[in-house]
Amino acid sequence: MTWTDDTILITGGGSGIGEGLAVALHRAGNHVVVAGRRPEALEAVARRHPGISCLPLDQSDAGAVRAFAEEVVRRHPRLNVLVNNAGIMRTEDLQAPDPDVVDDVVSTNLLGPLLLTAHLLPALRRRPSAAIVNVTSSLAFVPKATLPTYCATKAAMHSYTESLRYQLRDSGIRVIEIPPPRVYTDGSADDDHGVGVDAFARDVVSQLVSHPEAQEIVVDAARLLRFAERRGDYENVYSTVNFHDSKGTP
Repeated sequence: MTWTDDTILITGGGSGIGEGLAVALHRAGNHVVVAGRRPEALEAVARRHPGISCLPLDQSDAGAVRAFAEEVVRRHPRLNVLVNNAGIMRTEDLQAPDPDVVDDVVSTNLLGPLLLTAHLLPALRRRPSAAIVNVTSSLAFVPKATLPTYCATKAAMHSYTESLRYQLRDSGIRVIEIPPPRVYTDGSADDDHGVGVDAFARDVVSQLVSHPEAQEIVVDAARLLRFAERRGDYENVYSTVNFHDSKGTP
């Protein structure tokens, strides 16, 4: 893929990483469709960047996902890239669990993208060149204990992505994983622990273009967690990630 002149659907595209990727890919010469729970946020993105389209989607609702998939293909028949980015993060105390939080996080972060992928796969198969991009998290590889369900869903998405890539290995559909580090969405400068959303999006698109066969896009700030187990220092990194929480501080 050349990552230009594609028709790209990005879930969770009304803010944060989704908006950053949408803008970067739009500027690269693609037709981008952003989807998400908040129509007003999507419309604001489309107003700021003429040419970006938007459609509302609550991917925690299985019925809505099916209807949305039919609508997006009807409106954008050249759709050839799906970016599963939408997700929610909730802190939890597992000694006083909240089943509603578990249900909301799992349905949004895991069931939603799996169902959307399943519903869109027939349309993607019809395109001569297509891709499915799953935005997971570096916390899929070194979890943060205060975000147990969030981290579990991201680890599950990593596993699903591996299986999807293997099963589609003989098709024309590329399957790519992006595990972001901490991404600052408020304009904060980059530091050793994270990166600003605009810099993150630019780096991701640059790597997609320069490494067209890459199966995973890992920016520098994500490498500490993503490859902790491979380097053999998982326990040290896990302790670092969870140190402040064990001290009772933010």
